[in-house]
Amino acid sequence: MRDEGGWPRLRVADWTDTRDTLHMWTQIVGKIRMAHAPAVNHWWHVTLYLSARGLTTSAVPYRDGAFEIEFDLLDHQLRLRTSDGRSRAVALAPRPVAVFYRETMDALAGLGVQTRIHAVPNEVEPAVPFAEDEVHTAYDAAAAQVFWRQLLQAQRVIGRFRSGFLGKASPVHYFWGAMDLAYTRFSGRPAPPHPGGAPNCPSWVMREGYSHELASCGFWPGGGAEGTFYAYTYPEPAGYAERRVRPPDASYDPRLCEFLLPYEAVAGSADPDATLTDFLQSTYEAAADLGGWDRQALEPGPAAG
Repeated sequence: MRDEGGWPRLRVADWTDTRDTLHMWTQIVGKIRMAHAPAVNHWWHVTLYLSARGLTTSAVPYRDGAFEIEFDLLDHQLRLRTSDGRSRAVALAPRPVAVFYRETMDALAGLGVQTRIHAVPNEVEPAVPFAEDEVHTAYDAAAAQVFWRQLLQAQRVIGRFRSGFLGKASPVHYFWGAMDLAYTRFSGRPAPPHPGGAPNCPSWVMREGYSHELASCGFWPGGGAEGTFYAYTYPEPAGYAERRVRPPDASYDPRLCEFLLPYEAVAGSADPDATLTDFLQSTYEAAADLGGWDRQALEPGPAAG
């Protein structure tokens, strides 16, 4: 593990137990946001966002005010705040998910925010109810902080890439279901119904998320030695898997139906920003060209900006 500024290094094998615990914690907080935030297409109302200290729900409406929950990964506290100035904190430390769940819900109730969630994780197998999860107990504070700093670097580059698109596009946000930082562009056309298939996630959830043609990319702390950047399109057009994309370290995974680029190939390159941007741009072009997107209408011209 190295965090010397720039693109920090963190081997997945060195923090897998902490990663899996943090995954469950973010699912709990994400479900709290989902219980109160107004619905937005493609489930954008359930995501978390990077903050200057970690991950946050942003302001969530509640009655005539709002509340916010933030994973402070500098001081390692879960901070719960309301718009009337009250606050609570839950320590981020080695402890079972069941304890974190109970303390978080108690802190929320102590602030007067009455909340009920479906207290079972999604997109994982097995799906142990939060209140019963005594298995996930690890928390390496240094590793969790390095992961956040990896997300900051990924968001910075993906956010700049986002500016090169005029069509409908998502924020760069953290989906707690799969624990990935994601960004999605849309062609503007509807897509065929998604077949589903994610573990412990109803098919109707997937159909809403993939209701329109899209090209998505992001970063996931798995799939390789130090995590993986990914890109995919739905529906996948003929020839997509055979398309040559950049950089040379990128490859298509037929099991996942995604292009993958190891984090270490980005962080270890002479110009990490350019390497990642090349991957994002070339995989988008593969999706847009082969999918027949109207690129002239969706992308800014040479005089833009």
